[in-house]
Amino acid sequence: MLTNVKLDEILFLDIETVPQFAQYDQMPDEFKKLWDRKANSLAKNQEQPHELYDRAGIYAEFGKIICISVGRIVFSNGSTSFRVKSYYGDDEKTLLRDFGKMLETFSTQMPNLNLCAHNGKEFDFPYIARRMLVNGIEIPQILNVAGKKPWEVKFLDTMELWKFGDYKHYTSLNLLAYIFGIKSPKDDIDGSEVATCYYEQNDLPRIVTYCEKDTLTVAQLLLKYNGMPLIADENIIRAGD
Repeated sequence: MLTNVKLDEILFLDIETVPQFAQYDQMPDEFKKLWDRKANSLAKNQEQPHELYDRAGIYAEFGKIICISVGRIVFSNGSTSFRVKSYYGDDEKTLLRDFGKMLETFSTQMPNLNLCAHNGKEFDFPYIARRMLVNGIEIPQILNVAGKKPWEVKFLDTMELWKFGDYKHYTSLNLLAYIFGIKSPKDDIDGSEVATCYYEQNDLPRIVTYCEKDTLTVAQLLLKYNGMPLIADENIIRAGD
């Protein structure tokens, strides 16, 4: 499918986000009013703002990033491996700053570097850039699309590639993983459970594992798009292993 992009010059990524506050009632009054206005525009069945607060994490204005997992496909000595590392923690500014430094380093080393995520153009890439601005962090050049021509933007999106020009079609990563015979990344938790896992269970390592699985699945999916075999479990290398 991709003839002009080298697979080993792609950084695959996935992010996990949660509302900035554990509960609706913990929001400052002014912030709560702003969420109420947003929630009223989202309500379909007369839901109240507090009933929709579990969705706040998907909006960069009301949410925060708690994990970014990044991976690379590596071809060496006739074998294919995948190396993944995660930036995570309660301090969003620190993880974003560290992630940004990594992006700048890789961009310098690989001028043709691309970023790839599932629905990344609509969610992951703009969310990261917006949260960097909020935290006073300079946006890495590869993420800063302002003023760039379409062909200068180094974003790949496995969902967009699957659309083949169809603007209406949404397909989840889990569904594509299933039809292509890729191990499901949702075998433990899914995105709807991340906030509960973070705020109520205090289990950030579990979220990191889930995020890394999603990142690997995006890479496996792109390999399938290109008619290539999947990466074997024993060739998946996680930072710290």
